[in-house]
Amino acid sequence: MISWFLSMQAMASTVAIVNTTIIPVSSPVQEQSTILFEDGLIVAVGQDVKVPDGATIFDGTDQYVMPGLIDVHSHMGVYPWPSARAHGDGNEATDPVTARVRAEDSFKVEDPALSRARAGGITTIQVLPGSANLIGGETVTLKLRPARTLEGLKFEGAPRGIKMACGENPKRVYSGDENGPQTRMGNLAYMRQVFQSAQDYEERRAGKNPPPMDHNQETILDVLNGEVRVHIHCYRHDDIEGIYRVMDAFDIQVASFQHALEAYKVRDIIIEHGTSIATWPDWWGFKMEAYDATPYNATLFKQAGGVVALHSDSANTIQRMYTEAAKQQRYGLTEEQVLEMITLDPAKQLGIEEKVGTLEVGKHADIAMFNKRPLDAYTLVVKTWIDGEL
Repeated sequence: MISWFLSMQAMASTVAIVNTTIIPVSSPVQEQSTILFEDGLIVAVGQDVKVPDGATIFDGTDQYVMPGLIDVHSHMGVYPWPSARAHGDGNEATDPVTARVRAEDSFKVEDPALSRARAGGITTIQVLPGSANLIGGETVTLKLRPARTLEGLKFEGAPRGIKMACGENPKRVYSGDENGPQTRMGNLAYMRQVFQSAQDYEERRAGKNPPPMDHNQETILDVLNGEVRVHIHCYRHDDIEGIYRVMDAFDIQVASFQHALEAYKVRDIIIEHGTSIATWPDWWGFKMEAYDATPYNATLFKQAGGVVALHSDSANTIQRMYTEAAKQQRYGLTEEQVLEMITLDPAKQLGIEEKVGTLEVGKHADIAMFNKRPLDAYTLVVKTWIDGEL
């Protein structure tokens, strides 16, 4: 009987959370307020909202309501629990360029980590291939709805993304390959050749004797034509500068640098290019290119006017993203700035900010409810709604 009642609550089309503290992120905190959502969309937010008859009502007294959290760098599903070699489907490490592969084709919908993340207030994730290859394949943006199929998880209308990498990882993976790349200069030379080859392929396809369809080349052409958002695994500031030398030559917009532990050194260059970063609050030192990190990285980038998403890169850390984010207050950011880095800024990075990332009328009813302020060390997520469903 209890499970039936809860399922009916979850499926109610009109829902109101009343007498609560609302943290919209895009506007000031509203106390003793109501948020009303219907058919998966927010229809009203404020202190004078009238709740229609028949709506399911949740009492939000002494609770805090904010947008659902967004993690832009996850490998859940492609490296599902339990961790085992047989389950490792995130790196097609057979060639430095595997633009043709898609993370969605490896994704295990039944990964137990998904429900744990949802219980931590996470409502949207970007799943990426790993960083073995210079071009590792397409990413996929998902809503963490309980679902039986991949289609049931997909974020409808989210832009395509592709994962690229530079620095140590491709060097290490292909160090024994005589064709490389084995060095940083090899990484960038390989990238230049890939983009040039795609342009040459496009010319031949338009000719009288076109070559056979090449899915690698077709995906790279989509990148060159601006149809795919480019997310690059990159740590060192000289690697960041090197990537821009290549991308600027081919007029490719870099959407984000992922990890970006030395972004603080070249934050002006990154921001001028219209690129965001995704980083950890304080991970560092786990390999050589991660040694010159500082926990002030996100703060310095944010204060300079940049878009910063805090990411997990971990099926464990994703369960407590709000606590990880709270560390940034120690390094000079306000509560508002920190909350942006786990809601609105990641939405901007993924190109979905018109749909999620803040609590505004017309946006998706992706909501996390906390029993204390979201950055309090003792807070817990007590309820999560995705598209208006509990």
